Amino acid sequence: MDKRGKTLARIHRVRTLQLGLTRADEARAHDKFASEQLLSGRIALLVEAVAPVHETQVAVSLGAAAHYRERLQKSADAAVERMQAAEHQVDRAAEATRAAKRDQTAVEKLLARADADAVLKAIRAMEESPAFRRVRHDPC
Repeated sequence: MDKRGKTLARIHRVRTLQLGLTRADEARAHDKFASEQLLSGRIALLVEAVAPVHETQVAVSLGAAAHYRERLQKSADAAVERMQAAEHQVDRAAEATRAAKRDQTAVEKLLARADADAVLKAIRAMEESPAFRRVRHDPC
Protein backbone atom coordinates (compact mmCIF):
# COMPACT_ATOMS: atom_id res chain seq x y z
CA MET A 1 0.00 0.00 0.00
CA ASP A 2 1.42 3.36 -0.96
CA LYS A 3 1.68 6.39 1.30
CA ARG A 4 -1.63 7.86 0.12
CA GLY A 5 -3.43 4.57 0.73
CA LYS A 6 -2.07 4.34 4.28
CA THR A 7 -3.16 7.91 4.96
CA LEU A 8 -6.63 7.23 3.59
CA ALA A 9 -6.90 4.04 5.66
CA ARG A 10 -5.97 5.96 8.82
CA ILE A 11 -8.47 8.71 8.00
CA HIS A 12 -11.11 6.05 7.37
CA ARG A 13 -10.49 4.49 10.80
CA VAL A 14 -10.81 7.91 12.44
CA ARG A 15 -14.00 8.72 10.54
CA THR A 16 -15.46 5.34 11.47
CA LEU A 17 -14.75 6.03 15.15
CA GLN A 18 -16.29 9.49 14.84
CA LEU A 19 -19.38 8.01 13.20
CA GLY A 20 -19.75 5.52 16.04
CA LEU A 21 -19.42 8.29 18.63
CA THR A 22 -21.99 10.51 16.92
CA ARG A 23 -24.41 7.59 16.63
CA ALA A 24 -23.97 6.96 20.37
CA ASP A 25 -24.62 10.65 21.07
CA GLU A 26 -27.74 10.51 18.93
CA ALA A 27 -28.97 7.42 20.80
CA ARG A 28 -28.40 9.18 24.14
CA ALA A 29 -30.28 12.22 22.88
CA HIS A 30 -33.22 10.03 21.82
CA ASP A 31 -33.21 8.34 25.24
CA LYS A 32 -33.20 11.68 27.02
CA PHE A 33 -36.06 12.92 24.86
CA ALA A 34 -38.06 9.78 25.62
CA SER A 35 -37.46 10.12 29.36
CA GLU A 36 -38.52 13.79 29.24
CA GLN A 37 -41.72 12.77 27.47
CA LEU A 38 -42.41 10.14 30.14
CA LEU A 39 -41.78 12.67 32.89
CA SER A 40 -44.13 15.13 31.23
CA GLY A 41 -46.79 12.42 31.03
CA ARG A 42 -46.38 11.54 34.71
CA ILE A 43 -46.70 15.21 35.68
CA ALA A 44 -49.88 15.45 33.60
CA LEU A 45 -51.30 12.44 35.45
CA LEU A 46 -50.46 14.07 38.79
CA VAL A 47 -52.16 17.28 37.68
CA GLU A 48 -55.32 15.30 36.91
CA ALA A 49 -55.12 13.55 40.27
CA VAL A 50 -54.89 16.86 42.16
CA ALA A 51 -57.66 18.51 40.17
CA PRO A 52 -60.61 19.62 42.29
CA VAL A 53 -63.59 17.30 42.54
CA HIS A 54 -67.24 18.32 42.61
CA GLU A 55 -67.76 17.16 46.17
CA THR A 56 -67.73 19.65 48.97
CA GLN A 57 -64.25 19.95 50.42
CA VAL A 58 -62.73 21.71 53.35
CA ALA A 59 -61.09 25.03 52.58
CA VAL A 60 -57.74 23.73 53.85
CA SER A 61 -57.77 20.82 51.41
CA LEU A 62 -58.79 23.16 48.58
CA GLY A 63 -55.88 25.45 49.49
CA ALA A 64 -53.47 22.53 49.61
CA ALA A 65 -54.75 21.25 46.27
CA ALA A 66 -54.32 24.71 44.75
CA HIS A 67 -50.78 24.87 46.11
CA TYR A 68 -49.93 21.47 44.63
CA ARG A 69 -51.55 22.35 41.31
CA GLU A 70 -49.45 25.50 41.11
CA ARG A 71 -46.26 23.56 41.85
CA LEU A 72 -47.22 20.88 39.37
CA GLN A 73 -47.92 23.53 36.73
CA LYS A 74 -44.43 24.95 37.28
CA SER A 75 -43.01 21.44 37.00
CA ALA A 76 -45.03 20.86 33.82
CA ASP A 77 -43.72 24.10 32.30
CA ALA A 78 -40.16 23.12 33.17
CA ALA A 79 -40.74 19.66 31.71
CA VAL A 80 -41.99 21.18 28.46
CA GLU A 81 -38.87 23.36 28.25
CA ARG A 82 -36.63 20.36 28.94
CA MET A 83 -38.51 18.35 26.34
CA GLN A 84 -38.02 21.10 23.75
CA ALA A 85 -34.33 21.30 24.61
CA ALA A 86 -34.04 17.52 24.32
CA GLU A 87 -35.81 17.60 20.96
CA HIS A 88 -33.40 20.29 19.77
CA GLN A 89 -30.50 18.12 20.97
CA VAL A 90 -31.92 15.16 19.03
CA ASP A 91 -32.03 17.28 15.87
CA ARG A 92 -28.42 18.44 16.35
CA ALA A 93 -27.24 14.90 17.06
CA ALA A 94 -29.02 13.57 13.97
CA GLU A 95 -27.38 16.26 11.83
CA ALA A 96 -23.97 15.44 13.32
CA THR A 97 -24.53 11.76 12.52
CA ARG A 98 -25.46 12.60 8.93
CA ALA A 99 -22.34 14.76 8.59
CA ALA A 100 -20.13 12.01 10.02
CA LYS A 101 -21.68 9.48 7.64
CA ARG A 102 -21.06 11.82 4.69
CA ASP A 103 -17.42 12.18 5.74
CA GLN A 104 -16.97 8.44 6.11
CA THR A 105 -18.62 7.77 2.75
CA ALA A 106 -16.36 10.34 1.08
CA VAL A 107 -13.27 8.66 2.50
CA GLU A 108 -14.57 5.25 1.42
CA LYS A 109 -14.99 6.58 -2.12
CA LEU A 110 -11.44 7.96 -2.05
CA LEU A 111 -10.19 4.56 -0.87
CA ALA A 112 -12.06 2.80 -3.68
CA ARG A 113 -10.66 5.25 -6.21
CA ALA A 114 -7.13 4.75 -4.86
CA ASP A 115 -7.56 0.95 -5.09
CA ALA A 116 -8.84 1.27 -8.66
CA ASP A 117 -5.91 3.53 -9.55
CA ALA A 118 -3.47 1.01 -8.05
CA VAL A 119 -5.03 -1.81 -10.08
CA LEU A 120 -4.86 0.25 -13.28
CA LYS A 121 -1.25 1.11 -12.55
CA ALA A 122 -0.41 -2.57 -12.07
CA ILE A 123 -2.20 -3.48 -15.31
CA ARG A 124 -0.29 -0.80 -17.23
CA ALA A 125 2.98 -2.00 -15.72
CA MET A 126 2.19 -5.55 -16.85
CA GLU A 127 1.25 -4.33 -20.34
CA GLU A 128 4.47 -2.33 -20.67
CA SER A 129 6.72 -5.06 -19.36
CA PRO A 130 8.65 -6.90 -22.05
CA ALA A 131 7.02 -10.05 -23.22
CA PHE A 132 9.29 -13.04 -23.38
CA ARG A 133 8.70 -16.64 -24.12
CA ARG A 134 10.45 -19.50 -22.65
CA VAL A 135 11.44 -22.02 -25.16
CA ARG A 136 11.26 -25.37 -23.57
CA HIS A 137 12.94 -28.31 -25.10
CA ASP A 138 11.84 -31.71 -24.12
CA PRO A 139 14.62 -34.16 -23.50
CA CYS A 140 14.75 -36.45 -26.38
